[in-house]
Amino acid sequence: MCGGTASAFHLEEPIMPLVNDIEVPITREELPEGQFLCEYCTAKCCRYYAFPITKPKTWKDFDYIRWFLLHGKAGIFVDDGDWYIQVHADCQHILPDNRCGIYETRPQVCREYTTDDCEYDVDSGHQMIFDTPEQIDEYAEAVLPPKKRAPWQQTRAKQFNLPMAVR
Repeated sequence: MCGGTASAFHLEEPIMPLVNDIEVPITREELPEGQFLCEYCTAKCCRYYAFPITKPKTWKDFDYIRWFLLHGKAGIFVDDGDWYIQVHADCQHILPDNRCGIYETRPQVCREYTTDDCEYDVDSGHQMIFDTPEQIDEYAEAVLPPKKRAPWQQTRAKQFNLPMAVR
């Protein structure tokens, strides 16, 4: 030491373990007998819903996806080649402690959901994620042939023999 006195390093709050780069209060392996992961979770599964969509193959398909993303609180993700739209919306029955306010009468989809493969300690794991219209446009430009000009644009350029401005 370079002079001075030694002092103990003390944290006010314990550091939570990192699992897959996510801070979790307890790991799955440390879960005490008779307790459930939900008791330690931030209710990730109750803060969005997702459903499959057809994989986009045309400019029109990608334009529909762009439309979804323009509405905010929506995202697109791809898992194992399957495409999904994800709507970020908290269940209206999440309590301040992240528990279910209607646990006894919760929907069947909630009853069937287990913590076996839940997102408690997983960030996303998706192959691709699109959160903005610009991201989906960039992807479409990379995988589709160039857009064709609208017929009126082609006719006008030929009619006046002028080059078209590129925006």
